[in-house]
Amino acid sequence: MGKPYGDDLRRKYLHAYDQGEGTHESLADRFSVSVAWAKKISAQRRRTAHIERVSHHPGRKPAVGIEMHPQVKNWFAAQPDLTLAEVQQKLDSEVGISLSLPQIWHLLKKLKLRL
Repeated sequence: MGKPYGDDLRRKYLHAYDQGEGTHESLADRFSVSVAWAKKISAQRRRTAHIERVSHHPGRKPAVGIEMHPQVKNWFAAQPDLTLAEVQQKLDSEVGISLSLPQIWHLLKKLKLRL
């Protein structure tokens, strides 16, 4: 797989495009990039308002965000003998997050909590 173009090239290309120095086609030829790349970064800037590349974080995203970690720890501080099913019920009723028992087990492992 090829290496991505640097942010410097993106900035230079978008600056030239903003200054009206040419169309995507002519500027793509001038900067030795594909027209598809030129249109893609232009559309991305329109969507996100960022010139730099968007960082890529592959893989599945956690169902319980980091903002919920203190809440789960507080539940165990208040009641140390919680079971996985009880944690599952609390997450569903209080937060509205539905997790399977293995997902809850993984969350507790990540938080370094033991049953």
